This record gives sequence, C-alpha cells and structure tokens, in this order.
Amino acid sequence: MYDDTPPTSDSPQAAHEVGDGAGRLALVTGVSGYIGGRLVPELLAAGFRVRAVARRPEVLRDRPWIGDVEVVRADASEAEAIAEALRGVDVAYYLIHAMSGGGSFSAKDRRTARTFARAAAAQGVGRVVYLGGLYPEDEELSTHLESRREVGEILLDSPVPTTVLRAAVILGSGSASFEMMRYLTERLPAMVCPKWVSNRIQPIAVRDVLRYLVGSADMPPDVNRAFDIGGPDVLTYLDMMRGYAEVAGLPKRRVLPVEVMSPRLSSHWVGVVTPVPKQIARPLVESLVHEVVCKEHDIARFVPDPPEGLLGFREAVRLALQRVQEANVATRWSSAALPGAPSDPLPSDPDWAGGNLYVDERTIVVDAPAHVLWRVLEGIGGDQGWYSWPMAWAVRGLMDRFSGGPGLRRGRRDPHHLMVGDAVDWWRVEEREEDRLLRLRAEMRLPGLAWLDLRVEADPVGRTLFRQRALFHPKGLAGQAYWAAISPFHDVVFGGMQRNVKEAAEAAARRAPAGATLVR
Repeated sequence: MYDDTPPTSDSPQAAHEVGDGAGRLALVTGVSGYIGGRLVPELLAAGFRVRAVARRPEVLRDRPWIGDVEVVRADASEAEAIAEALRGVDVAYYLIHAMSGGGSFSAKDRRTARTFARAAAAQGVGRVVYLGGLYPEDEELSTHLESRREVGEILLDSPVPTTVLRAAVILGSGSASFEMMRYLTERLPAMVCPKWVSNRIQPIAVRDVLRYLVGSADMPPDVNRAFDIGGPDVLTYLDMMRGYAEVAGLPKRRVLPVEVMSPRLSSHWVGVVTPVPKQIARPLVESLVHEVVCKEHDIARFVPDPPEGLLGFREAVRLALQRVQEANVATRWSSAALPGAPSDPLPSDPDWAGGNLYVDERTIVVDAPAHVLWRVLEGIGGDQGWYSWPMAWAVRGLMDRFSGGPGLRRGRRDPHHLMVGDAVDWWRVEEREEDRLLRLRAEMRLPGLAWLDLRVEADPVGRTLFRQRALFHPKGLAGQAYWAAISPFHDVVFGGMQRNVKEAAEAAARRAPAGATLVR
C-alpha cells in the first residue's frame, strides 16, 4: 500500500526500481533528520550498503534500520573524522543544513561543506549528492537560501562529481513545510496573511525527493551539475492552503493578504500558531518570499519519472494525512534537535563539574504490572498531556513559545511509542529502556539544564514502584532564582503528575480481562 514515502523492498513498486545499489557503499549524513532518516531504508532497499554518520550515534539506536547499517561517530566539520568516515565510500549524501538564524551559521555551512568536499576528494568518493533549496536567479536571496546556494556551489567546484537537487516545499507526513501548512489551515479558518501567499510554488512529495536522491547515485561520472526538482503542480501558497482544506474536509478558508507582514514577523506568527518554532519557520518563510518554480526537468534524463507520474499536490497531502491519522510517521521535522537547544547528557555524578544538580525525587507504589505502568509513561505528552494541572503546562508552554522555545506544540511523532532522539513537546528523549526507564531532556528556554527521569522499579516484595525525578542544573544566579521560584509548585505539578500516572496505570490494569496480557 502506498504511503508518503517510496514503497519498501517487499512492495511491487520497490525503491530498487530506481537504480541498483549492487552492494556499493553509501554514506549518509544528517541521519537524525527528516530526510536522512527516511533515505537510509530506501538505500538499503535499493541494494546499497549504508554507513550512517552522526555526531551522537546513540540517538539512532532505536531506528528500525539500525541493525542493517554501519554507524560512525563523526562531525562533518572535523577533517580527520569525516575523512575516515568517507574511506571506501562510493556515493556520499550531504544532508547537512544549519537552521539557526545566528550570524555565524552561514560561515559554519561554508567551512563544513569545504571540509567535506576536500575529504571526499582525498578518499576517492565516486559522487556527492546534496539536497538544497530551489531559488530564483538574479534576485537577492535570504541569508538561508543564499547559504544553501553557496554550499551547492562549493560541492560542485570540488573534484568529486556532484549532484545538487534543488527543491522548494517538500510535502510529507512530519515535514516542517507540511506541518506549517497543515496547522495554519486547520487552526485559522479566516486569517490575515502576508502577500507572499500569492507567490507561485512548485511543491514536491517526499516520495519523489527520495526517489531522486537514490537515483542520483547512478549518474554518469561526467555529470556535475544542479537539477531543479518539483512535482507536477505549480500553485500559490494560498492555493495550497485551500487545497489542503478540501482534502482534509475542512470548510473553505478565507484569507486576506496584506502588505505589512515582513518575513521576520511572519515567522513569529507561524511560531505561535503552528508547532514549527520561529528558528525553523523563518528560513521556510523566507524561501516563500520568492517564486520558486522549476526552470527545467533535466533530472528525468537520469532518473526517469515513475510510470504513474510524479505525485501531485492533493495526493501527497492525502497520503501524508493518512500517515498522520494512522500514527505511522517515520520521521518528523523535530527528529533533528532544535537549533540552540541543550544537548548535554545527564551527568552520572550529582556533584559534577560546573555546579550543583537540584533534584526533586518522588516514589510511589502502583497497583499494576510494570509493563502497564510503562505503557502509560511511554504515552505521556502530546495529545495525552502531562497528567497534572493542564492550565499551568499550557501557560508555561505559551511563555516558552513567545521566548523562542518549542513550547508544547511539537507534540509527538507517535502517540504510543518513543525512540531515543524523539521530541515530546518541549522535551527530547535522551534515554529509553523498555519497561524500565524514560529520561527526557528539556529543550525549553531555561536558565540551566533540566531533565525528567521516569523509572519503573520493583520493591523487595515485588510491588511496582514509580520513581520520578526532576533534575535541574542552574546556570548562574538566574538559574538559582528560577529553581527557588518554582520549588513551591513542585507538589502540584510533579506530585500531581505522579499520582495521576499511578491512577491511569491502575485503571488500565483493572480494565484488562482477568488473566489477559495487555497489548504492548
């Protein structure tokens, strides 16, 4: 059955129809991101051996393909590490983008691309494939689009044959562009929009993007160029929102374009209305300021269109919505860490260098089997909520959104199951041990580092224990003051959360038929 990514290898229209890996070695960067996480299984299905490169390989360990790939710890900006990772590689996929709006991100993009290009040439890599952004010629580009263009030029200027694929809006379940359009349309039946909603766009389904990425590995050695890639439909963003509403069965949306809303203001507005925070919304919005329509379709000479044709806008939306409704979203835009979010792992020693670690620890007996309690814990957040004082969580989430954090609107990739690296509202899954431990690291705006540690244990007489720890490492006086200010509310927030989780687990155990094992 079709979904919004290419069919798997056991499907009649498997991805290996486009190219034949024949055991060649493909290196993939950006594997924790939206496209990289979907490209790996498609390369495997096409017969490639895959080497996945990550700065923190531990975040990949729950991916369903992890046992079928070689995982290498490396940073593409570190010459020795990436050169070693590229040893013996036939085709290298460069899927690295800096999404931060900081002044240094474009310089970092340049340095990383040059380091990668030099290493690929030194190791005799056969081809580099880069997914960049579609942009108009002879127009002043935003900082982000200009950086994408520049990275493509750096890779094309290297001695290694390079394919640059330039795409506009990518449509697929969990993509940032799709989520932005989806939530704008669903939450605002009538809206005032910036004038860029009238610009023409040529969106492309993620299925076709991945098809082009896999197929690019087979281009002849003398091909060294960029290709525009897009779907069969050219639409305005307004057309896309109205088309989404029709596919989703929503009433017609009423939109009034205005002249006064700048990209900066638009990105704040998107950050408040949708789950996509302004750091990611801004480069998306800035790309929509331009008309982004393919000027050629030369890619078809090397990667022919599928017999049924490229996926149109409405079908791409329908398939993406189907995946969302089935809770079967392989990767999301939030799979990659939010720019500027902390990544420090929880220290094992409370007296670690850098200061104190404040701990709020609570333990309670739960009259339910351990695996039932685990099911409740693994389903926490997103639509389920946090089992305590919803208004307080909502207000704190709104405050975080307005201060540039993710707030609560990122939700979850899957309502029932988590993987290390998943985003859960303003948390990131740092550690997960089936039926035993769920550790979440906060990515909200805080004057310090915070974790929520949820454990399922057994006492000496075999009763199920729920041990909950909130941990905070303050940064300076602001961090100290923050902990002091919120401590009086811990019993309501964390105590209430623990008690309600206990009640939910016990209620689930009572609902199970006598002698039955709950479906996991």
